[in-house]
Amino acid sequence: MRSLYGSRIFVASAGVKPIDVDGFAIEVMDEIGLDIENHLARSFDELEDSSFDLIVCLSKTAQAHANEITRTMASDVEYWITVDPSGVEGNREMRLNAYRQVRDDLYQKIRSRFSTSPHPLV
Repeated sequence: MRSLYGSRIFVASAGVKPIDVDGFAIEVMDEIGLDIENHLARSFDELEDSSFDLIVCLSKTAQAHANEITRTMASDVEYWITVDPSGVEGNREMRLNAYRQVRDDLYQKIRSRFSTSPHPLV
């Protein structure tokens, strides 16, 4: 999202539980020129801001948590069905392809959902 819209849209990333960034994710993002190696995984509770217009969830667990914390907030919650590529078995290339598919699907969903914003030079 940041690579597409920079500071025109405030974005914060969080999960139900913080985990280290997956090496396959680092590799496939590097393929498109994005360095996420130093990305800090945070939980919802660790977010610096608690006022969001929209929370996009990539798992049912995250959606349930987001719905719970937004009961008293004026925030929309969307669930984008996303396959967890970390569960894909096979050789290295098969696993990387699963991560690439998720990366590319999310890129298209972001561009489609936020198409009213100016598109970047990417």
